[in-house]
Amino acid sequence: MQDFIDFLNTNDLYRKLFWSLLCLIGTIISVQIINRILYKSIKDNKKYYTVKKRVNYALSFVLIIIIIFIWADATSNLTTYIGLLSAGIAISLRELFTNVAAWVFISFKRPFDVGHRVLIGDQRGDVIDIRIFQFSLIEVSSYEEGEQSTGRIIDVPNHFVFSYPLVNYTKGFEYIWNEIKVLITFESDWELAKKLLTEIVNKDSKHLIKEAKGQVREAAKKYMIHYDKLTPIVYTDVKTSGVQLTLRYLCSPKQRRGTVNMMWEDILKMLDENTTIDLAYDTRRVIN
Repeated sequence: MQDFIDFLNTNDLYRKLFWSLLCLIGTIISVQIINRILYKSIKDNKKYYTVKKRVNYALSFVLIIIIIFIWADATSNLTTYIGLLSAGIAISLRELFTNVAAWVFISFKRPFDVGHRVLIGDQRGDVIDIRIFQFSLIEVSSYEEGEQSTGRIIDVPNHFVFSYPLVNYTKGFEYIWNEIKVLITFESDWELAKKLLTEIVNKDSKHLIKEAKGQVREAAKKYMIHYDKLTPIVYTDVKTSGVQLTLRYLCSPKQRRGTVNMMWEDILKMLDENTTIDLAYDTRRVIN
């Protein structure tokens, strides 16, 4: 035993490695003992998990400090090791600091505000809260499903504004262009259908044009937003199964599904009243 101690005293590298390994083993044993005590004394699994993680972080931090002192050749080099430790902490907590920086960016640049509907990464919803580390959304469904609220709250880290493109539905110009595609058969009177659909889309959305024009004028002062025509329109196209008439109109992002529902009800009533117009679907024609 004495020979081993003498060997360590004469070999600085092995002595530091030995004490570092000893501290590591001691920390691992301490963590296991404390975790067992916590498991027996804390019945709530959620609370046990939180306390266990804090103990692991605390003991790991203590281990790092002890190893720094072991490997410090002199007190003059201690500041260097502390600087390296600070850099290591900054790297390990970079997302935390990035979240704070993103919060400052959100607070001053205002890419979105509470009440705005946004899409960031795969998360889509209405902003209900902005905090120093994260912001919260009321989730809405996909575009195909009508973008209606699901009732679920999503907490999004602030640094997402630096990592993903941000789509804001309501900033600057509070309306979006929505389209409804109506496919009718080739045998239908497509000119009459287009006329009737134009009447429907004008009746259900034309009242928004005046307010939208005012918003476009205000938005043009800050952004390169220039719309010459805001009136609803119906476009004509030909598909393999029939003539496609596309209704394009302005609506509020949060009322898109409601307008689609209202217009489709008017369209179905119009089809019932006009026997010369029929909806088309995928068909196969056989010619002898």
